[in-house]
Amino acid sequence: MHKDKVVVSVNPSREELIRIVDSGLLSEAIITVFARCRVHYDGRAKSELGPGDRVIVIKPDGSFLIHQSKKREPVNWQPPGSRVRLELRENPVLVSIRRKPRETLEVELEEVYMVSLFRAEDYEELALTGSEAEMAELIFERPELIEPGFKPLFREKQIKHGIVDILGRDSSGNLVVLELKRRRAELHAVSQLKRYVEALREEHGNGVRGILVAPSLTSGAKRLLEEEGLEFRKLEPPKRDRKSRGRQTTLV
Repeated sequence: MHKDKVVVSVNPSREELIRIVDSGLLSEAIITVFARCRVHYDGRAKSELGPGDRVIVIKPDGSFLIHQSKKREPVNWQPPGSRVRLELRENPVLVSIRRKPRETLEVELEEVYMVSLFRAEDYEELALTGSEAEMAELIFERPELIEPGFKPLFREKQIKHGIVDILGRDSSGNLVVLELKRRRAELHAVSQLKRYVEALREEHGNGVRGILVAPSLTSGAKRLLEEEGLEFRKLEPPKRDRKSRGRQTTLV
């Protein structure tokens, strides 16, 4: 069994359940149990969850999750660092204990429909998409990403109707307002940019341009940009890595 990457048993016997759970805990596998169960919690408060069909997930770092058939969040859970064991009572009971603060989660398995273990190998760190602040840093370092001759002057410039992400000038001397969005830009972003441009035109005349900078646009945002005479530049936020916290200054 130790050589198998995945072990699955449908309607397991008590002995088979014990064997797979114990093997999974010893080999630091991901354990999944589909079962009708009761849940008892004792810690900062006390709670009881009556019998029902649930999905139980135990991860090698001690994370313990109980999911019902609806909603994204687990109905009960224990954080990484918790200790898990299987106790043999009248019904098998999965016990998760967190030491500080002391919390105990017990799941009484009344009927087990399936149990599995998965010896997952995953050594990659999540590549986190950069923030709008990192997009601004990138534009100050490489203003040609917006257009040749663009010169960024101010970051987070306070104006009459809010704060402009970047205010600069183009090669013809026009003021340029950049509104940055790290994800797909929607109608709200265009309305925000329009408001900033109109406020600056009140002070400086018509020589003010507005450019929305984002990885992509919704179709509605694209139409509104065109209607308002505003512009768009496609720019992916820099990616950063959990292992290397230094800034990456190249586009993806």
